[in-house]
Amino acid sequence: MKYFLTTAIDYVNSRPHLGTAYEKITADVIARYHRLKGDDTWFLMGNDEHSQNVFKRAQEQGKDPLAYCDEMEQAFRETWAGLDISFDDFIRTTDRRRHFPAVQAMAQACLDNGDIYEGTYEGHYCVGCEEFKPEKDLVEGLCPIHKTKPEWIREKNWFFRLSKYQQPLLDLYARQPSFIEPEVRRNEILRFVEGGLEDLSMSRAGQSWGIPLPFDPKSVVYVWFDALINYAAAVGLGWDQARFQSRWPADLHIVGKDITRFHCVIWPAMLMSAKLPLPGQVFGHGWVFFKGERMSKSLGNIVDPLDAAKRFGPDPLRLYLTKEVPYGADGDFTWERFEEKYNADLANNLGNLVNRVASMSERYRQGQLPGSHAAFEPLATTAEASLMAYRDAMERLALHDATAAAFRLISATNEFVASQQPWALAKDPARAGQLTGVLYDAAEAVRIAAVLLLPVMPKSAAEILHRMGDHRPAADLRLDDARWRTAADKQILNTGALWPRIEDKGAIVVSETPTPETSTPAAPAALANVVTPEAPAAAAPAAVAATPEAYITIDDFMKVELRVAKILAAERLPKSKKLLKLSVDAGEPTPRTILAGIAESYEPEAVVGRSIVIVANLAPRPMMGLVSQGMVLAASLDGGPAMLLNPDPAVPGTRVR
Repeated sequence: MKYFLTTAIDYVNSRPHLGTAYEKITADVIARYHRLKGDDTWFLMGNDEHSQNVFKRAQEQGKDPLAYCDEMEQAFRETWAGLDISFDDFIRTTDRRRHFPAVQAMAQACLDNGDIYEGTYEGHYCVGCEEFKPEKDLVEGLCPIHKTKPEWIREKNWFFRLSKYQQPLLDLYARQPSFIEPEVRRNEILRFVEGGLEDLSMSRAGQSWGIPLPFDPKSVVYVWFDALINYAAAVGLGWDQARFQSRWPADLHIVGKDITRFHCVIWPAMLMSAKLPLPGQVFGHGWVFFKGERMSKSLGNIVDPLDAAKRFGPDPLRLYLTKEVPYGADGDFTWERFEEKYNADLANNLGNLVNRVASMSERYRQGQLPGSHAAFEPLATTAEASLMAYRDAMERLALHDATAAAFRLISATNEFVASQQPWALAKDPARAGQLTGVLYDAAEAVRIAAVLLLPVMPKSAAEILHRMGDHRPAADLRLDDARWRTAADKQILNTGALWPRIEDKGAIVVSETPTPETSTPAAPAALANVVTPEAPAAAAPAAVAATPEAYITIDDFMKVELRVAKILAAERLPKSKKLLKLSVDAGEPTPRTILAGIAESYEPEAVVGRSIVIVANLAPRPMMGLVSQGMVLAASLDGGPAMLLNPDPAVPGTRVR
């Protein structure tokens, strides 16, 4: 099945911000979902360059307008690449090979059908919107979007007979209610069209920046009439009729709610006039605000999406925008909320689950999980229900509900692991088969969740699939691969944490999901003691240059006795979220008990058998009804998640110098 979707093309008078990126990310999720379904998907994006605002910005910088647009294309492509946007085509309205002939063909067709005529226009013109504003649309004399006073312009123009299509448009909405989604946008457009339509100025006189009208070379096509045609221009209108017939019409236009009138009123009327097929649907998404305010350069609250991508990788940002913002409604972004959801959804939930399943599979079964066993029915049923809910939500463009369905399976799998207690099963040889089944079912549920998350978190989901034993290229997977299966053997890989937990706001920079060859996250910037009873939790101070008074001598250092120890047993403390009770062999006649603040980074069963480094001569300290007999050392990034040091192959008791 062919599927053709587009996003709005962007003005290039400034770099893309997070609100712009939201549209592209969510459209990319939809495109990737349709590829996962097996559809022949074509995903179009592009830049809108014939704006007078773009022309003015180029003049301000002393650049030729086309040269300026060339530079901005690279800036936009850099952003989309950084967010892992998988568009198939990128069109610019300055494209003379494709866009110019399409615009001129459309204008000529509308003229030939009697829908373009010459006249004089007089009215309020908003430079920011590049649109004439009826008096009734102004708020206290100002443009409601830009809060600026429009210019009064009178000029001779060519007009498109939009008024002629008022009833055909109403008939379209009645015949095909899904043409405009969500419902709130449909109701807005209905009220607007029912209030009466005025003919639209579709040219500007005395300008050179634009596409000349084929029937009046002294006038250029008005930017909105020009820009809308990009969707058809990219697939052959006016330059490759066979290509155009094979791809057109578009199945879905994704646009912001502020430009739905152009796409739901003007664009279908233009197509009706030119006697061309109409798109299947226009979806008007909401805005992403920053701390409750719309992003604006004048307010100084622009969020560069690449900042978020560089900070945590693109997938956490893609997940946040898809899962936390109901599609079609407005959403809000703050760094604090972003980090909170990163910890909750990734570090604590999905990341922790992947790490637990992989580490236990490695420890108890050397990563080998044979298939052909009876599945744990409640978990398999939850997986099937999640797939059905996911598919239904995606088809409705309820991206947030689809993502939530995948996370319901993740949460159910965490609960399954907790209830089955594989670490306890491992102590009873008679329950070896049950242990294998529990690990297999957990890995299978994780695999299914990863398939569902491929459109949202493409690199991370592919990495999870690899760790869970599915080594096929992600592009070869299909939605049916998200069905439960127990026949195939699994080779589980344990290659380190995916998303280290953030303890201090803004304290950690995480590279994108590790590749299969990568064993750990980004290398820690510094070594720090793990928080233990002997080291009360506190934010790490900023690094400062050492002064002579701050120096210690070699004699001071030698007083600290660092030794290799091996963890013999580990368990959580019921009243502590941070502490694990460790029994360690430090090369002494009897094991030591150490309370270590690593519970948020490691499951108890994941650390048993590991070699570590401890401070062996630290004075014992009473804590939580126990006595801690030392301190565990670990690597940490500015107070971030603890990563245990690995002194293998040294034997317990070896002195560390």
